[in-house]
Amino acid sequence: MKIILFSFILFVSFCSFSQYEMNSNKSPSYPELIEILTSLADSSNAIQLYNMGSSDYGLPIYLCVVNGGRDSLSTFKKARKETTILFNNAIHPGEPDGINAMLIWLKKKSNNPESLINLPVVAFIPAYNVGGMMNRSSHSRANQNGPVEYGFRGNAQNLDLNRDFIKMDSKNAFTFTRIFHAIDPDIFVDNHVSNGADYQYTLTYISNLENRMSPSIKKITSESLMPSIEKALKTNYEIDLFPYVDLVGKTPNQGITSFNDLPRYSMGYVGLFHSIGFTVETHMLKPFPSRVRATYAFMDEIIKWTASHKSLIEKSRNQARDYSSSNSYLLCNYKRVEGTHDSILFKGYKHSFPKHKITGLKRLKYDTMMPYERYIPYFNSFLPLDTLTVPNFYFVGRQEKDVIKRLKANKVELTKIKNDTSLYLGVYRVIDFESSKKPYEGHFQLNNPVIEKDHQLVNLKRGDWVISTKQKNSLFIHSVLQPEAEDSYLIWNFFDSYLQQKEYFSSYVFVDKIGEILKQDSELKKKYKAKLKKDEGFRNSEWDQLYYIYKNSPYFEKTYGVLPIYYQN
Repeated sequence: MKIILFSFILFVSFCSFSQYEMNSNKSPSYPELIEILTSLADSSNAIQLYNMGSSDYGLPIYLCVVNGGRDSLSTFKKARKETTILFNNAIHPGEPDGINAMLIWLKKKSNNPESLINLPVVAFIPAYNVGGMMNRSSHSRANQNGPVEYGFRGNAQNLDLNRDFIKMDSKNAFTFTRIFHAIDPDIFVDNHVSNGADYQYTLTYISNLENRMSPSIKKITSESLMPSIEKALKTNYEIDLFPYVDLVGKTPNQGITSFNDLPRYSMGYVGLFHSIGFTVETHMLKPFPSRVRATYAFMDEIIKWTASHKSLIEKSRNQARDYSSSNSYLLCNYKRVEGTHDSILFKGYKHSFPKHKITGLKRLKYDTMMPYERYIPYFNSFLPLDTLTVPNFYFVGRQEKDVIKRLKANKVELTKIKNDTSLYLGVYRVIDFESSKKPYEGHFQLNNPVIEKDHQLVNLKRGDWVISTKQKNSLFIHSVLQPEAEDSYLIWNFFDSYLQQKEYFSSYVFVDKIGEILKQDSELKKKYKAKLKKDEGFRNSEWDQLYYIYKNSPYFEKTYGVLPIYYQN
């Protein structure tokens, strides 16, 4: 009876698989996908499927692990101890190539378990954006060539989850951190499908900005990983691998630029923990089966490379952690260096601007019957605008529960202060900022903050938190707590309440106090008189005069603009 049942499970699994072979134009729905993976895990000792937590939609996010242990405890312990690679699928469910490529790879390995010997621990998030997968149609990706049906870019909250790794507005993001830190992947690959120009390549990729990498990660990526993958794809699959085509103008002839992998993105986020990250972008206009094959090829080759470079990967990541934790500064706010570029050989299509018969206006048109190869500008030089000195300790007020929750989720070590105490600490005061005029991913971001730093006596309360920066996750800590950093918690509106003045004065009462204030503060009186003399608008405004004196008096709230983050060198 058991043999019959096992055979039935295997039959159902493989029948389901048959719909999604390499030449198929179909991709499974979320329920179909989980059914296939469940059947496969039930029939294979080498494959495990774990429910890792809820999505925003309420359905679980799963982790599929190959070469794990006999149970979740041993699997995660093995993943952290040994070399591990993590693939993320369907963060944008309208881009399902990774799902099909994963199923094909799993089927091949289940048919040939001997091929798993010496491989690293291979983990898949089969479907990250569950809410988007459940919002299924044939029309949300208007420019894409297959499959027949697919999911939607936004999650159930209409958030783009590939902008949510720092701010963590979704349940998905918290579940991702649980997965990520449970296995600590050495290599991370996020599978996508591109938008944009037409060109000959089926497969493009994004890696971390070179200047954002630690020296050891930069070395292993540029000298070993990428040359090996490019050669293997060409030799074994006849696939040309090319950097992601991010245009600087209307067409590729004007050049392409490297992608600025901010920590809000999956690849930028994993880079904070010294995982070697890639975003795979297949080309939207290529047929779905060709895109799946290309995704499969990249996946297979990077798994094989990882298997043969385990010690080198481990050494490079350890060096990166040491480098990061010993740094006394944070490089941030990277911008492309204008006017500086390399040249790169590009395989494109001739383009023209004929008049469209309906609009009557000129449109861009690529001619796939007229391919070309030529060198184009490649703007790949990015430099940090800011070099921020970082402290040895941060102090965070106990009331900042949302901040603390995210720090803990990212395995930051915190210590709770046991007794009320007063310390002379560094203070961040926000002097000015620009507020976004339109919402972006649920936030009106604060941009270009002007931060004044000084020291003062701070009354810390029992239950406040102290964070040593001499720990392995120091780069993440600095990236979110340094207010000027490009994806800091200040930028993402965690501290907006501190940027609003709470107390004011009644003019008709306060005007009787200003004589006494100026008498007690001769320096303020001097500045006030000077401002009266040179500023006509100031002379003619009672409010401006009173507010000037108020702001520089003991009555003004000293916490205005002061962030609930303090520091100690």
